[in-house]
Amino acid sequence: MKPLPELMSFLEGLPEPHILFDTQYRILAANAAYRRQFSPARSVVGRTCYEVSHHFSVPCDQAGESCPLVKARESGQRERVLHLHHTPKGEEYVNIELAPLLDATGAQAFFVEKMEPLRVAQGQVSRQGLIGRAPAFQQMLGLVARVAPSQATVLLLGESGTGKELVAQAVHAASPRAHRALVAVDCSSLPENLFESELFGHERGAFTGANAARGGLVEAASGGTLFLDEVGDIPLPMQVKLLRLLETGTYRRVGSTEPRHADIRVVCATHRDLDRMVTEGTFREDLYYRLSTFPIHLPPLRERQDDIALLATALLERVAPQRKLSISGPALHLLQAQSYPGNVRELRNLLERTALLCDGDTVEVGHVQQALASGRRPLGGPRASSMADLALNPGTLKTLERAALQQLVAGHQGSRAELAAQMGISQRSLYRKLKALE
Repeated sequence: MKPLPELMSFLEGLPEPHILFDTQYRILAANAAYRRQFSPARSVVGRTCYEVSHHFSVPCDQAGESCPLVKARESGQRERVLHLHHTPKGEEYVNIELAPLLDATGAQAFFVEKMEPLRVAQGQVSRQGLIGRAPAFQQMLGLVARVAPSQATVLLLGESGTGKELVAQAVHAASPRAHRALVAVDCSSLPENLFESELFGHERGAFTGANAARGGLVEAASGGTLFLDEVGDIPLPMQVKLLRLLETGTYRRVGSTEPRHADIRVVCATHRDLDRMVTEGTFREDLYYRLSTFPIHLPPLRERQDDIALLATALLERVAPQRKLSISGPALHLLQAQSYPGNVRELRNLLERTALLCDGDTVEVGHVQQALASGRRPLGGPRASSMADLALNPGTLKTLERAALQQLVAGHQGSRAELAAQMGISQRSLYRKLKALE
Protein backbone atom coordinates (compact mmCIF):
# COMPACT_ATOMS: atom_id res chain seq x y z
CA MET A 1 0.00 0.00 0.00
CA LYS A 2 1.30 3.45 -0.94
CA PRO A 3 0.62 6.51 1.24
CA LEU A 4 -1.67 9.18 -0.15
CA PRO A 5 0.02 12.11 -1.96
CA GLU A 6 -1.89 14.47 0.34
CA LEU A 7 -0.18 12.91 3.38
CA MET A 8 3.23 13.23 1.75
CA SER A 9 2.54 16.88 0.95
CA PHE A 10 1.36 17.54 4.52
CA LEU A 11 4.54 16.05 6.04
CA GLU A 12 6.75 18.02 3.65
CA GLY A 13 5.41 21.31 4.97
CA LEU A 14 5.90 20.56 8.68
CA PRO A 15 8.66 22.63 10.35
CA GLU A 16 9.94 19.74 12.52
CA PRO A 17 11.86 16.73 11.11
CA HIS A 18 9.43 13.91 10.21
CA ILE A 19 9.72 10.56 8.47
CA LEU A 20 7.01 8.18 7.26
CA PHE A 21 7.63 4.42 7.25
CA ASP A 22 5.70 1.19 6.86
CA THR A 23 5.19 -1.82 9.11
CA GLN A 24 8.47 -3.33 7.84
CA TYR A 25 10.45 -0.28 9.11
CA ARG A 26 11.09 0.95 5.53
CA ILE A 27 11.23 4.73 5.19
CA LEU A 28 8.75 5.95 2.56
CA ALA A 29 9.27 9.70 2.93
CA ALA A 30 11.43 12.22 4.80
CA ASN A 31 10.38 15.87 4.87
CA ALA A 32 12.58 18.86 4.09
CA ALA A 33 13.29 19.59 7.78
CA TYR A 34 14.54 16.01 8.28
CA ARG A 35 16.71 16.13 5.17
CA ARG A 36 18.32 19.41 6.26
CA GLN A 37 19.03 18.29 9.79
CA PHE A 38 19.74 14.58 9.62
CA SER A 39 20.57 13.59 6.04
CA PRO A 40 21.68 16.47 3.82
CA ALA A 41 23.98 14.33 1.65
CA ARG A 42 22.10 11.07 1.13
CA SER A 43 18.49 10.02 0.66
CA VAL A 44 17.04 7.77 3.36
CA VAL A 45 13.97 6.66 1.39
CA GLY A 46 13.90 2.88 0.94
CA ARG A 47 16.22 2.24 3.88
CA THR A 48 15.08 1.02 7.32
CA CYS A 49 14.71 3.47 10.17
CA TYR A 50 16.95 1.42 12.49
CA GLU A 51 19.75 1.26 9.93
CA VAL A 52 19.62 5.00 9.26
CA SER A 53 19.34 6.16 12.87
CA HIS A 54 21.43 3.58 14.72
CA HIS A 55 23.43 1.70 12.05
CA PHE A 56 21.75 -1.45 13.36
CA SER A 57 21.17 -4.53 11.19
CA VAL A 58 18.07 -5.48 13.20
CA PRO A 59 15.16 -3.47 14.69
CA CYS A 60 15.89 -1.45 17.83
CA ASP A 61 14.10 -3.81 20.23
CA GLN A 62 16.28 -6.69 19.00
CA ALA A 63 19.43 -4.61 19.62
CA GLY A 64 18.65 -3.70 23.23
CA GLU A 65 16.94 -0.36 22.52
CA SER A 66 13.37 0.73 23.18
CA CYS A 67 11.50 0.68 19.85
CA PRO A 68 8.60 3.14 19.53
CA LEU A 69 7.06 1.11 16.67
CA VAL A 70 6.86 -2.02 18.82
CA LYS A 71 5.42 0.02 21.70
CA ALA A 72 2.82 1.56 19.36
CA ARG A 73 1.83 -1.88 18.08
CA GLU A 74 1.27 -3.02 21.65
CA SER A 75 -0.56 0.07 22.88
CA GLY A 76 -2.31 1.10 19.65
CA GLN A 77 -1.49 4.74 20.35
CA ARG A 78 1.17 7.45 20.11
CA GLU A 79 4.49 6.64 21.84
CA ARG A 80 7.55 8.66 22.88
CA VAL A 81 11.15 7.52 23.46
CA LEU A 82 14.61 9.07 23.73
CA HIS A 83 17.23 7.59 21.38
CA LEU A 84 20.90 8.19 20.63
CA HIS A 85 20.97 8.77 16.85
CA HIS A 86 23.73 8.98 14.28
CA THR A 87 23.69 12.45 12.72
CA PRO A 88 26.07 14.44 10.48
CA LYS A 89 27.49 15.96 13.72
CA GLY A 90 28.02 12.59 15.39
CA GLU A 91 25.76 10.79 17.83
CA GLU A 92 23.09 13.00 19.39
CA TYR A 93 20.18 12.41 21.74
CA VAL A 94 16.87 12.76 19.91
CA ASN A 95 13.32 12.87 21.27
CA ILE A 96 11.10 10.66 19.12
CA GLU A 97 7.32 10.85 18.97
CA LEU A 98 5.71 8.14 16.84
CA ALA A 99 2.07 8.02 15.75
CA PRO A 100 0.48 5.00 14.01
CA LEU A 101 -1.77 5.66 10.99
CA LEU A 102 -4.69 3.26 10.47
CA ASP A 103 -6.12 1.97 7.19
CA ALA A 104 -9.83 1.56 6.36
CA THR A 105 -10.01 -1.66 8.39
CA GLY A 106 -8.53 -0.06 11.50
CA ALA A 107 -5.17 -1.84 11.17
CA GLN A 108 -1.87 -0.01 11.55
CA ALA A 109 -0.59 0.65 8.04
CA PHE A 110 2.02 3.44 8.40
CA PHE A 111 3.90 5.29 11.11
CA VAL A 112 4.81 8.97 11.32
CA GLU A 113 7.86 9.80 13.43
CA LYS A 114 8.72 13.29 14.62
CA MET A 115 12.30 13.91 15.77
CA GLU A 116 13.51 16.68 18.05
CA PRO A 117 17.18 16.81 19.10
CA LEU A 118 17.73 17.09 22.86
CA ARG A 119 20.58 19.57 22.84
CA VAL A 120 21.22 19.57 26.59
CA ALA A 121 23.05 16.21 26.58
CA GLN A 122 25.61 14.46 24.41
CA GLY A 123 26.55 10.86 23.74
CA GLN A 124 30.03 11.93 22.68
CA VAL A 125 32.83 14.15 23.99
CA SER A 126 31.64 17.72 24.55
CA ARG A 127 33.00 20.72 26.40
CA GLN A 128 29.68 21.53 28.03
CA GLY A 129 26.44 19.95 29.19
CA LEU A 130 25.61 16.42 30.25
CA ILE A 131 27.62 13.55 28.79
CA GLY A 132 26.87 9.83 28.90
CA ARG A 133 25.69 6.70 27.13
CA ALA A 134 25.22 4.21 29.98
CA PRO A 135 21.71 2.75 30.41
CA ALA A 136 21.27 4.41 33.82
CA PHE A 137 22.23 7.78 32.33
CA GLN A 138 19.85 7.35 29.39
CA GLN A 139 17.00 6.41 31.73
CA MET A 140 17.58 9.58 33.74
CA LEU A 141 17.83 11.67 30.58
CA GLY A 142 14.56 10.23 29.28
CA LEU A 143 12.80 11.54 32.39
CA VAL A 144 14.40 14.96 31.90
CA ALA A 145 13.14 15.04 28.30
CA ARG A 146 9.60 14.18 29.41
CA VAL A 147 9.25 16.64 32.27
CA ALA A 148 11.19 19.61 30.89
CA PRO A 149 8.44 20.99 28.57
CA SER A 150 5.89 20.96 31.44
CA GLN A 151 5.47 23.26 34.45
CA ALA A 152 5.76 20.40 36.97
CA THR A 153 7.98 20.80 40.03
CA VAL A 154 11.03 18.54 39.72
CA LEU A 155 12.94 16.93 42.60
CA LEU A 156 16.46 15.76 41.75
CA LEU A 157 17.73 13.02 44.06
CA GLY A 158 21.27 11.75 44.12
CA GLU A 159 24.59 11.55 45.88
CA SER A 160 26.95 14.52 46.06
CA GLY A 161 28.88 15.03 42.85
CA THR A 162 26.37 13.40 40.49
CA GLY A 163 25.69 16.66 38.62
CA LYS A 164 22.35 17.83 40.03
CA GLU A 165 22.92 21.44 39.02
CA LEU A 166 23.78 20.38 35.46
CA VAL A 167 20.54 18.38 35.29
CA ALA A 168 18.62 21.38 36.64
CA GLN A 169 20.16 23.49 33.87
CA ALA A 170 19.12 20.82 31.36
CA VAL A 171 15.51 20.87 32.61
CA HIS A 172 15.47 24.66 32.27
CA ALA A 173 17.18 24.71 28.85
CA ALA A 174 14.69 22.20 27.39
CA SER A 175 11.67 24.08 28.79
CA PRO A 176 9.58 26.92 27.35
CA ARG A 177 11.24 29.15 29.98
CA ALA A 178 14.73 28.70 28.53
CA HIS A 179 14.84 32.32 27.29
CA ARG A 180 14.45 33.61 30.86
CA ALA A 181 16.68 33.31 33.92
CA LEU A 182 17.65 30.19 35.86
CA VAL A 183 18.28 31.39 39.42
CA ALA A 184 20.11 28.98 41.75
CA VAL A 185 19.67 29.14 45.54
CA ASP A 186 22.17 27.25 47.72
CA CYS A 187 19.87 26.49 50.65
CA SER A 188 22.69 25.01 52.74
CA SER A 189 24.68 28.27 52.74
CA LEU A 190 21.87 30.64 53.80
CA PRO A 191 21.60 31.36 57.55
CA GLU A 192 18.07 30.97 58.92
CA ASN A 193 17.77 34.67 59.81
CA LEU A 194 18.58 35.67 56.20
CA PHE A 195 16.79 32.91 54.33
CA GLU A 196 13.40 34.62 54.03
CA SER A 197 14.90 37.96 53.01
CA GLU A 198 17.16 36.38 50.38
CA LEU A 199 14.34 34.32 48.90
CA PHE A 200 11.44 36.79 49.05
CA GLY A 201 13.14 40.18 49.40
CA HIS A 202 12.42 42.87 52.00
CA GLU A 203 11.00 46.37 52.38
CA ARG A 204 12.94 49.35 53.61
CA GLY A 205 13.18 49.33 57.41
CA ALA A 206 12.05 45.70 57.70
CA PHE A 207 15.05 45.00 59.95
CA THR A 208 18.26 46.65 61.07
CA GLY A 209 20.40 47.41 58.03
CA ALA A 210 17.51 47.30 55.55
CA ASN A 211 18.12 50.82 54.25
CA ALA A 212 16.35 50.20 50.95
CA ALA A 213 13.73 47.85 49.55
CA ARG A 214 15.18 44.90 47.68
CA GLY A 215 13.67 42.11 45.61
CA GLY A 216 14.55 38.52 46.40
CA LEU A 217 15.65 35.56 44.33
CA VAL A 218 12.03 34.61 43.59
CA GLU A 219 11.58 37.93 41.80
CA ALA A 220 14.89 37.50 39.98
CA ALA A 221 13.60 34.18 38.62
CA SER A 222 10.32 35.69 37.34
CA GLY A 223 9.34 34.04 34.06
CA GLY A 224 12.12 31.50 34.47
CA THR A 225 13.20 28.71 36.81
CA LEU A 226 14.08 28.79 40.51
CA PHE A 227 16.58 26.06 41.41
CA LEU A 228 16.61 25.23 45.13
CA ASP A 229 19.81 23.27 45.70
CA GLU A 230 20.07 21.16 48.89
CA VAL A 231 16.41 21.75 49.70
CA GLY A 232 16.75 19.31 52.60
CA ASP A 233 18.72 21.99 54.48
CA ILE A 234 15.88 24.53 54.56
CA PRO A 235 15.06 25.41 58.21
CA LEU A 236 11.68 24.14 59.42
CA PRO A 237 10.21 27.64 60.04
CA MET A 238 10.97 28.57 56.42
CA GLN A 239 9.50 25.38 54.97
CA VAL A 240 5.92 26.55 55.55
CA LYS A 241 6.60 29.79 53.65
CA LEU A 242 8.10 27.85 50.74
CA LEU A 243 5.03 25.60 50.79
CA ARG A 244 2.77 28.66 50.51
CA LEU A 245 4.77 29.83 47.49
CA LEU A 246 4.39 26.46 45.79
CA GLU A 247 0.72 26.02 46.67
CA THR A 248 -0.58 29.50 45.86
CA GLY A 249 2.12 31.02 43.68
CA THR A 250 2.23 34.02 46.04
CA TYR A 251 4.63 35.37 48.67
CA ARG A 252 5.32 38.48 50.74
CA ARG A 253 8.48 40.48 51.12
CA VAL A 254 9.80 40.73 54.67
CA GLY A 255 8.14 43.74 56.30
CA SER A 256 5.25 43.87 53.82
CA THR A 257 1.61 42.75 53.97
CA GLU A 258 1.11 42.98 50.20
CA PRO A 259 1.01 39.59 48.44
CA ARG A 260 3.03 39.26 45.25
CA HIS A 261 2.58 36.75 42.43
CA ALA A 262 5.50 34.51 41.41
CA ASP A 263 5.69 33.35 37.79
CA ILE A 264 8.31 30.66 38.35
CA ARG A 265 8.95 26.98 37.75
CA VAL A 266 10.66 25.25 40.69
CA VAL A 267 13.38 22.60 40.43
CA CYS A 268 14.82 21.22 43.69
CA ALA A 269 17.75 18.98 44.53
CA THR A 270 19.07 17.16 47.57
CA HIS A 271 21.44 14.38 48.54
CA ARG A 272 19.50 13.80 51.77
CA ASP A 273 16.95 11.06 52.46
CA LEU A 274 13.80 13.20 52.63
CA ASP A 275 11.61 10.19 53.45
CA ARG A 276 13.62 9.60 56.61
CA MET A 277 13.62 13.32 57.45
CA VAL A 278 9.82 13.36 57.19
CA THR A 279 9.64 10.39 59.58
CA GLU A 280 12.04 12.13 61.99
CA GLY A 281 10.01 15.33 61.85
CA THR A 282 12.81 17.48 60.38
CA PHE A 283 11.08 17.98 57.02
CA ARG A 284 7.42 18.82 56.47
CA GLU A 285 5.43 16.01 54.91
CA ASP A 286 3.15 18.36 52.96
CA LEU A 287 6.17 20.18 51.50
CA TYR A 288 7.78 16.87 50.57
CA TYR A 289 4.73 15.80 48.56
CA ARG A 290 4.56 19.23 46.88
CA LEU A 291 8.24 19.11 45.89
CA SER A 292 8.24 15.52 44.66
CA THR A 293 5.71 15.97 41.85
CA PHE A 294 8.28 14.50 39.46
CA PRO A 295 11.31 12.93 41.19
CA ILE A 296 14.37 12.02 39.12
CA HIS A 297 17.13 9.80 40.51
CA LEU A 298 20.63 10.72 39.32
CA PRO A 299 22.78 7.57 39.05
CA PRO A 300 26.13 7.52 40.87
CA LEU A 301 29.24 7.03 38.77
CA ARG A 302 29.58 3.40 39.92
CA GLU A 303 26.33 2.72 38.01
CA ARG A 304 27.80 4.41 34.91
CA GLN A 305 31.11 2.56 34.68
CA ASP A 306 30.92 2.46 30.88
CA ASP A 307 30.83 6.27 30.79
CA ILE A 308 34.19 6.80 32.53
CA ALA A 309 36.23 6.74 29.30
CA LEU A 310 33.88 9.26 27.65
CA LEU A 311 33.76 11.46 30.75
CA ALA A 312 37.53 11.36 31.27
CA THR A 313 38.23 12.61 27.74
CA ALA A 314 35.61 15.35 28.00
CA LEU A 315 36.66 16.46 31.49
CA LEU A 316 40.31 16.69 30.45
CA GLU A 317 39.24 19.10 27.70
CA ARG A 318 37.38 21.15 30.29
CA VAL A 319 40.12 21.31 32.94
CA ALA A 320 42.98 21.83 30.45
CA PRO A 321 41.36 23.32 27.33
CA GLN A 322 44.61 24.65 25.82
CA ARG A 323 46.65 21.45 26.05
CA LYS A 324 44.74 18.81 24.02
CA LEU A 325 45.76 15.99 26.35
CA SER A 326 45.13 12.34 25.52
CA ILE A 327 44.94 9.37 27.90
CA SER A 328 46.97 6.21 27.43
CA GLY A 329 45.20 2.86 27.56
CA PRO A 330 46.76 1.74 30.87
CA ALA A 331 45.98 5.12 32.46
CA LEU A 332 42.36 4.79 31.39
CA HIS A 333 42.19 1.27 32.83
CA LEU A 334 43.42 2.63 36.17
CA LEU A 335 40.84 5.43 36.11
CA GLN A 336 38.11 2.89 35.40
CA ALA A 337 39.21 0.78 38.36
CA GLN A 338 38.39 3.48 40.94
CA SER A 339 35.23 3.48 43.06
CA TYR A 340 34.62 7.30 43.06
CA PRO A 341 32.54 7.91 46.19
CA GLY A 342 32.55 11.59 45.14
CA ASN A 343 31.16 10.64 41.71
CA VAL A 344 31.77 12.86 38.66
CA ARG A 345 33.06 15.73 40.81
CA GLU A 346 35.75 13.42 42.22
CA LEU A 347 36.68 12.22 38.72
CA ARG A 348 37.00 15.83 37.55
CA ASN A 349 39.22 16.76 40.50
CA LEU A 350 41.40 13.70 39.92
CA LEU A 351 41.82 14.57 36.24
CA GLU A 352 42.63 18.20 36.98
CA ARG A 353 45.30 17.06 39.44
CA THR A 354 46.57 14.51 36.91
CA ALA A 355 46.79 17.16 34.16
CA LEU A 356 48.91 19.38 36.41
CA LEU A 357 51.28 16.48 37.09
CA CYS A 358 51.66 15.69 33.37
CA ASP A 359 54.23 17.74 31.40
CA GLY A 360 53.68 16.08 28.03
CA ASP A 361 50.69 15.57 25.75
CA THR A 362 49.70 12.14 27.06
CA VAL A 363 48.42 11.23 30.52
CA GLU A 364 50.26 8.05 31.47
CA VAL A 365 49.45 5.57 34.22
CA GLY A 366 52.20 7.04 36.43
CA HIS A 367 50.52 10.45 36.39
CA VAL A 368 47.24 8.91 37.54
CA GLN A 369 49.10 6.94 40.21
CA GLN A 370 50.72 10.11 41.54
CA ALA A 371 47.41 11.98 41.52
CA LEU A 372 45.71 9.14 43.41
CA ALA A 373 48.50 8.98 45.98
CA SER A 374 48.23 12.72 46.70
CA GLY A 375 44.44 12.68 47.02
CA ARG A 376 41.96 11.37 49.54
CA ARG A 377 42.55 7.76 50.61
CA PRO A 378 39.62 5.46 49.75
CA LEU A 379 37.76 4.23 52.83
CA GLY A 380 36.33 0.79 53.60
CA GLY A 381 35.71 -2.35 51.56
CA PRO A 382 38.09 -4.68 49.77
CA ARG A 383 37.92 -2.75 46.51
CA ALA A 384 38.76 0.55 48.19
CA SER A 385 41.68 -1.05 50.06
CA SER A 386 43.06 -2.63 46.92
CA MET A 387 42.88 0.72 45.08
CA ALA A 388 44.78 2.45 47.88
CA ASP A 389 47.44 -0.28 47.76
CA LEU A 390 47.58 0.06 43.98
CA ALA A 391 48.14 3.80 44.14
CA LEU A 392 51.05 3.33 46.57
CA ASN A 393 52.59 0.13 45.18
CA PRO A 394 54.62 0.65 41.99
CA GLY A 395 55.08 -3.11 41.54
CA THR A 396 51.34 -3.72 41.51
CA LEU A 397 50.89 -0.79 39.16
CA LYS A 398 53.49 -2.16 36.73
CA THR A 399 51.66 -5.48 36.71
CA LEU A 400 48.41 -3.69 35.86
CA GLU A 401 50.09 -1.72 33.08
CA ARG A 402 51.62 -4.91 31.61
CA ALA A 403 48.26 -6.70 31.71
CA ALA A 404 46.50 -3.74 30.07
CA LEU A 405 49.14 -3.58 27.31
CA GLN A 406 48.90 -7.32 26.68
CA GLN A 407 45.12 -6.98 26.34
CA LEU A 408 45.44 -4.10 23.88
CA VAL A 409 48.05 -5.89 21.75
CA ALA A 410 46.05 -9.13 21.69
CA GLY A 411 42.88 -7.37 20.55
CA HIS A 412 44.49 -5.06 17.97
CA GLN A 413 44.40 -6.12 14.30
CA GLY A 414 46.01 -3.07 12.68
CA SER A 415 49.50 -1.61 12.44
CA ARG A 416 51.80 -0.54 15.28
CA ALA A 417 51.25 3.08 14.26
CA GLU A 418 47.48 2.67 14.68
CA LEU A 419 47.98 1.01 18.08
CA ALA A 420 50.21 3.86 19.23
CA ALA A 421 47.60 6.39 18.10
CA GLN A 422 44.90 4.46 19.95
CA MET A 423 46.98 4.55 23.16
CA GLY A 424 47.84 8.23 22.70
CA ILE A 425 51.62 7.66 22.67
CA SER A 426 54.41 7.84 20.07
CA GLN A 427 55.55 4.81 18.09
CA ARG A 428 58.92 5.02 19.84
CA SER A 429 57.23 4.86 23.27
CA LEU A 430 55.15 1.91 22.08
CA TYR A 431 58.28 0.12 20.85
CA ARG A 432 59.94 0.54 24.26
CA LYS A 433 56.84 -0.77 26.05
CA LEU A 434 56.63 -3.79 23.76
CA LYS A 435 60.33 -4.56 24.26
CA ALA A 436 59.81 -4.43 28.02
CA LEU A 437 56.78 -6.67 27.69
CA GLU A 438 58.86 -9.25 25.77
